[in-house]
Amino acid sequence: MIRITRRLEFDAGHRIPDHRSQCRNLHGHRYALEITLAGEPVQQPGAPDHGMLMDFSEVKTIAREHLVDRWDHAFLAWREDHQILALLATIPEHKTVVLDCVPTAENLARHAFDLLQPLYRSRYGQILRLERVVLYETPNCWAEAAAPAA
Repeated sequence: MIRITRRLEFDAGHRIPDHRSQCRNLHGHRYALEITLAGEPVQQPGAPDHGMLMDFSEVKTIAREHLVDRWDHAFLAWREDHQILALLATIPEHKTVVLDCVPTAENLARHAFDLLQPLYRSRYGQILRLERVVLYETPNCWAEAAAPAA
């Protein structure tokens, strides 16, 4: 079994409305997202990914298209945070991502995993598995979402 990991970074704002401390206020982070895939490298001669689990640039392209570009420089808001959604609605063309969960690092990591998991499946007959997503909220604080043990 081989594992590869690709790291991407993006900036986003959020708030945790019921938090007892400063995180209840509007603020932002320089998030880092690590995507770990597991499987066996492609062994098809002539295939562009021969010898690779997946080209790192393709890992990046999939993650950017489906998650990072959507969240980058956006405000990640919980669907039930009506005050913030009303405020953001007053800003023309504001980039807001409305989520079904409070945008904690834990919930964002799980959401990212669930979103990306079906996108990393197979390459040239080789089975891929999204094994883990790590979302760094700060360099010292992160949350991990992982596939159940096989």
